[in-house]
Amino acid sequence: MRRKFIHFLWAAMATVFGVSLLAFVAIWFGWIGYMPDIEDLQNPINRFASQVYSSDGKVMGTWNMNKENRIVIPYSKMSPYLVKALVATEDERFYEHSGIDFKALTRAIIKRGFLGQANAGGGSTITQQLAKQVWSNQHPAQTTMERLLQKPIEWVIAIKLERYYTKEEIIALYLNYFDFLHNAVGIKRAANTYFNKEPKDLNLVESATLIGLCKNPSYFNPVRYPERSRERRNVVLGQMVKAGYLSPAEYAEYSSEPLTLNFHRIDHKDGTAVYFREFLRQYMMAKRPDRSDYPLWNQSQYVIDSIAWATDPLCGWCNKNFKKDGTPYNVYTDGLKVFTTIDSRMQRYAEEAVYQQIANFLQPAFNAENRNKANAPFSGKLTATQVHQILGRSVEQSERYRNMRAAGYSYEEIHKAFHTPTDMTVFSYHGDLDTVMTPIDSIKYYKKFLRAGFMSMDPKTGAVKAYVGGIDYAHFMYDMVTAGRRQVGSTIKPFLYSLAMENGFSPCDLAPNRQQTYIVAGERWTPRNASHARYGQMVTLKWGLAQSNNWISAYLMSKLNPQQFVQLLHDYGINNPDIHASMALCLGPCEVSVAEMVSAYTTFANHGIRCAPLFVTRIEDNEGNVIARFQPRMNEVISADCANKMLVLLQGVVDGGTAGRLRYNYHFTGQIGAKTGTTNNNSDGWFMGFTPQLVSGCWVGGEDRDIHFDSMKMGQGATMALPIWAIFMKKVYADPSLPYSEKATFGLPAEYNPCLKEDSQMDANGIDEVFE
Repeated sequence: MRRKFIHFLWAAMATVFGVSLLAFVAIWFGWIGYMPDIEDLQNPINRFASQVYSSDGKVMGTWNMNKENRIVIPYSKMSPYLVKALVATEDERFYEHSGIDFKALTRAIIKRGFLGQANAGGGSTITQQLAKQVWSNQHPAQTTMERLLQKPIEWVIAIKLERYYTKEEIIALYLNYFDFLHNAVGIKRAANTYFNKEPKDLNLVESATLIGLCKNPSYFNPVRYPERSRERRNVVLGQMVKAGYLSPAEYAEYSSEPLTLNFHRIDHKDGTAVYFREFLRQYMMAKRPDRSDYPLWNQSQYVIDSIAWATDPLCGWCNKNFKKDGTPYNVYTDGLKVFTTIDSRMQRYAEEAVYQQIANFLQPAFNAENRNKANAPFSGKLTATQVHQILGRSVEQSERYRNMRAAGYSYEEIHKAFHTPTDMTVFSYHGDLDTVMTPIDSIKYYKKFLRAGFMSMDPKTGAVKAYVGGIDYAHFMYDMVTAGRRQVGSTIKPFLYSLAMENGFSPCDLAPNRQQTYIVAGERWTPRNASHARYGQMVTLKWGLAQSNNWISAYLMSKLNPQQFVQLLHDYGINNPDIHASMALCLGPCEVSVAEMVSAYTTFANHGIRCAPLFVTRIEDNEGNVIARFQPRMNEVISADCANKMLVLLQGVVDGGTAGRLRYNYHFTGQIGAKTGTTNNNSDGWFMGFTPQLVSGCWVGGEDRDIHFDSMKMGQGATMALPIWAIFMKKVYADPSLPYSEKATFGLPAEYNPCLKEDSQMDANGIDEVFE
């Protein structure tokens, strides 16, 4: 009997061993469960994540499954304290095992599994943790069988990692992949965020603090729980003593130090072209537009997206192009290298210009104006009921509302939740604030911040050099360069004047400067004009555009065909299908994006040829093969002669019109064409400016049209938007590494400056006119 029992035990052990061996082989070769390819193991981060490059060779960011902005750095650029702290804390026999630490695993099974000792330590090695983070999290177990196999699969992946990587490379992968909270994915972002340092410059205490987060970053969050984080840091230091990396005396010295952070979140000042990268990700991954996917109230967006899909090879590129296996490309998993037209230096200057104008000047002035308003930040013309309705719509558009509705909460429960104070972190220009606020008050709080959009591009190639979609992507994700559309006001007038020039008009032609009434569709329309300078006189068209005179624009519109004007706007690349042919169109009530306006204005600097925005020059696959190249897309909008006439007109706006402050405030001396724009009630401030080498445009306003400056002095485009262009161009011209010169010329023939006599009569302090 005893002999049979022994034989049974040996048979059972052999069976278990055989089954385990068979399972191991099956997992190794991917017969059961998920096993990444060898190529993926050789490059587990960069093979999956796509990288975005600037035109001057800088890595702007990455796209991966979790949409994180991770910057990968090599082992040589990491502090040795980081490595010692990680090994001592997470895997003391790291340099001795080949992926699995059987001693630690056995201890964990016995003490944790059988004896229930919570402090027995874990059995996972650094390599296993890396395997879990990189692959198991990307392929989470769905079924019971997958959950049973998950740990064995991680063991096999860990063993393979040890075969293909050195110990140093595994540590680098681990630290590059780990999420340290606060958008700090990877050790470089973590060092920047928590200590404003590079990883190689971290000292012992700082390294121990970051490694302490590896156990549970949320629980040991040093920003929210500093004392808890300090205790965990000291545990790490204690482990370093056990591992022989520190002496007891050093531990006593360093463990007594307070937790000292130099914390700042990753925001628009730290990232590179965050709005642009997000736009590009969505643009490349776009699917063929399907009308049924668009709500009835937004069918115009279907038309706009359909035009982009049909005319721009980059739009939906991933779903228009296929890999060797027949599947479409994916920016999250195919390790693409996307080379953009963005210049990192010019991008930085653009972000600095927007920040300087909005945060340092406009926002303080706007806050001061709203200080005593009952409905702030909304216009004082609104009633309490109207404000309540606006906020109600904003509530229904919020993510919190959508999530609660999806979870089955009643309207009464949602209303109560939105009026219940809760802990939250909110944006401020002095850093994020931890506060207690009701969700409805937080919506109102965020509406007080002015928004902006800015883009700059090369008029000859269409290359987009700078793209700023807002003031802070983390808190204001709506992109005001391509997604946002606002009424353009007087910036539409150059398009009208170009139609006039094509129909035989000249900058020197005279028009009556007086208020007139027109019959439009059987209705009387009398446009207003804020300025009465030279009222009743015959003035040149050049003077009329320089002063942004509404009466002259209406006069021209009366002599032209509104339907022809709409067609011309589409030729300029303005794709909004809801533009209606009417007399009032000459004053800019239509809604256009910043990107479309900048592209349209390239026509004037490029001899009548419009360049569509060029965002990407080429795409490479994960092996470095060029799989796509992109060329400028152009169309002739107006004749070269008409473009020359427009250059005369638009330079007049700077030399003696509404953009005159570029000369007398900012002291630009080179050739500049420009146009300011302001809409009713100062809801939108625009500035379009161009030199022979760059075309740039800017919009500034509130989230809602009822959020605006009350005074024309502060609310006009020349005050709100023009300074952003000026600050940006000053920085560009001051950088000798950039190929832009203030001495560049448009190359106009002398005969295209025919109005010298009239120039002296211009009002150099003209203000921009709003449309009515």
